[in-house]
Amino acid sequence: MKKKLVQQVTASFKEQFNAEPGYVFLSPGRINIIGEHVDYNDGFVLPAAINKYVCFAVSENEDGQNTFFAKDLNESYSFNLNDELKPVDKMWVNFFLGVLQQMKERGFAMKGLNIAFSSTVPMGAGLSSSAAVECGYAFALNKIFDLGLTKEEIALIGQKSEHTYVGVNCGIMDQFASVFGKKNKVIKLDCNTLEYEYHNADFKDYALLLLDSKVKHTHLTSGYNDRRNEVEQGLAILKQHYPEVKTFRDLNEAQVEAVKDELGDVIYRRCLFVVREIQRVLDAVAALENQDFAELGRLMYATHTGLSKNYEVSCEEIDFLVDSVRNDENVLGARMMGGGFGGCSINLVKKEAVNGLIERIAKEYKEKFNIKLEAYKVKIAKGTTLYTEQHAGI
Repeated sequence: MKKKLVQQVTASFKEQFNAEPGYVFLSPGRINIIGEHVDYNDGFVLPAAINKYVCFAVSENEDGQNTFFAKDLNESYSFNLNDELKPVDKMWVNFFLGVLQQMKERGFAMKGLNIAFSSTVPMGAGLSSSAAVECGYAFALNKIFDLGLTKEEIALIGQKSEHTYVGVNCGIMDQFASVFGKKNKVIKLDCNTLEYEYHNADFKDYALLLLDSKVKHTHLTSGYNDRRNEVEQGLAILKQHYPEVKTFRDLNEAQVEAVKDELGDVIYRRCLFVVREIQRVLDAVAALENQDFAELGRLMYATHTGLSKNYEVSCEEIDFLVDSVRNDENVLGARMMGGGFGGCSINLVKKEAVNGLIERIAKEYKEKFNIKLEAYKVKIAKGTTLYTEQHAGI
């Protein structure tokens, strides 16, 4: 699959630019095993890069022109490196412009690039195709122009480009996972300090399966921003009662319970979810280390219940996908993954049962919602990388 993508993008580059690319880069999407909506709440997350990629075929040019060709959309965009950069109407272009703006602000010397790119990371499924684009482009600039950026700096540049040019106030997890991913390893990431550690994630007889609801409800952005405001209000109230508390990580359930009346029902439930989810990530790391996949599955289900009932970022379609595997003996755990209000559920499923499960759920889902379910079998893969470098013509 990887090879086929590289071949297609290379052919597309030749067609557009009448030359061979100098470099090919691969930048992966990501999953998050557990730790949802805690990346901006001082928690830990447990993401991993997956074997779905944005592939970039790239060459330098001498005239300072940048030309990007989005193969999947059959759209091009060109501008001069010396132009003043600002967000444009074509949303996909802003992922590149936001990254380039930061490189320019740092005073890096660069030339123009011709780029053709294509993706096997499904759009809108919560697998962070946007982070894969940002980090892949930043990684390419760093490599080609020998800018000396660290992996961490590349991830932060990707995140800032999303804040400034795309208008999404995302946490650091997506970009970090895309850059730092390792095969068969999850990353326990501290979203405050960016300290991280790898943990084994070889699921033995089990596989990771994503079920894509194919829905994206419009209140994703507004709902996300509302949640951020609610938990900020909650933390401010909790800090008044517990002066030693700096972040949600310093709190336990009992402390949240004690202030329940003052928090009010909604903010109480938001804060309770966050405190519990931070603990679940730590428990999940222990379960992985012990290869206790049943416990990991139980934690995934518990996260989904919290996301659905207390954080209220699920939706009818995703709840249906999780509930329909809850009593299946071949499924250890399932939950909504990503920002919510649509996207995918992530499922830990016995390998030999995967195809049968997809068939069953797809049929039930079509009957219930008249939507064609998409399923993605994913493996944990390595992060953003240079795939090939053609020395000829450089």
